[in-house]
Amino acid sequence: MEKASVKSREDVARYLSEKTEFERAILVATFEIPKGKVSTYKMIAQKVGRQRAYRAAGNALHKNPLAPIVPCHRVVRSDGYIAGAKEEVEERRRLLEQEGIPLDRSQVRLSPEILY
Repeated sequence: MEKASVKSREDVARYLSEKTEFERAILVATFEIPKGKVSTYKMIAQKVGRQRAYRAAGNALHKNPLAPIVPCHRVVRSDGYIAGAKEEVEERRRLLEQEGIPLDRSQVRLSPEILY
């Protein structure tokens, strides 16, 4: 399956068949975050039934082979900061800004309206 043909939750799961069940679940949950919304690593881990596995969720997203189809830029730390190396943070910040997410430098202003 080509990356460009990934359009649905099922396509994401099929494309990621070589990932672990946990990694697939995290990436599918992230795929479902709509434009203009963000989630946290902790919230994504909770969505897949592993509430304490937020660091593992971050590791799974760090290895995301389907970015930006699976929009890992929409997942931030619980304090709103964008995680990653300086260049990654800048790119994620740019993408979030384009989507209308309220930011203070490299921190998302978290609110119930934008949390997914």
